[in-house]
Amino acid sequence: MDEAIVKTQPYHTNTAPTDAEGYEPAIADPPAHLYDHDEVFQGGVTGLAALSAAELTLFREQGFLMLRQALSAAEVQDSLAGIEALCAGQVSGDYVVRYEADARGRFDPIKPERRQDAIRKLSDFVAFEPRLQAVSRHAGIQRVLREVLGEEPRMFQDMALLKPPRIGREKPWHQDCAYFDLPEGTPVAGIWLALDEALVENGCMHVIPGTHVEGPVVHFQRRDWQICDTEVQTGRCLALPMQPGDCLFFDGLLHHGTPPSHSPQRRRALQFHYRPASADFLPDDRERLRLFGEGGKDVSC
Repeated sequence: MDEAIVKTQPYHTNTAPTDAEGYEPAIADPPAHLYDHDEVFQGGVTGLAALSAAELTLFREQGFLMLRQALSAAEVQDSLAGIEALCAGQVSGDYVVRYEADARGRFDPIKPERRQDAIRKLSDFVAFEPRLQAVSRHAGIQRVLREVLGEEPRMFQDMALLKPPRIGREKPWHQDCAYFDLPEGTPVAGIWLALDEALVENGCMHVIPGTHVEGPVVHFQRRDWQICDTEVQTGRCLALPMQPGDCLFFDGLLHHGTPPSHSPQRRRALQFHYRPASADFLPDDRERLRLFGEGGKDVSC
């Protein structure tokens, strides 16, 4: 099993992690063409007002919907403060911290105020960080999720996804449902909230519109649990730059990924996943492995 995708134990102390604790294994850069795009998306709807039928239809067809200025400037700043507190070890609780492989040796030790520039991902924190819990329960976001899912949403995963300056790794092309033990056909909605400028230069989201209707795709253990590079439909790739406070809603079967960032600019974002309240997880992973590939046992997003 590739340790890059094995579920990890919570790690948050005031000293630098060891290889066995919080560091991600190193991965190679992706093929140069993998995130080539003919178009940079400039559209979207402003605010979190109730969606029109036309916008919901567009979501069904394309698999994503961009809502600009979904969070206020104050909500963005509160979210950043919550992330910085988690990174600095100022929040008590068993949340998960994963460090970038290329941060190893750069900080000795990793002082709390420098830690966010070495961390790749935080997760399982909403029970401990009230500012981020408030975002996950944001009334306007919940209203949109009800329209997207067709019933009351239930959050089942929370993450902060960071690309530190110059060393932010790729998240290869994948479908989020490849990580979740839910019955086939269960609608899953992800939201991706930009807290910094997310640009082509610092690893913004890339998607392949419409791929969610093509169903589950077999994934493989390569740089991560991912769609094989040779199967990525690069000719349909669309880059989605975002400003702080913008929110991307996307289907759990949409093909998406983010390239590495060698930019000096941070790229911090929140990501939450929701399912319908009536949908329950399966007792085991047999259906997911059948749909997405036998190599996906024990993978984590």
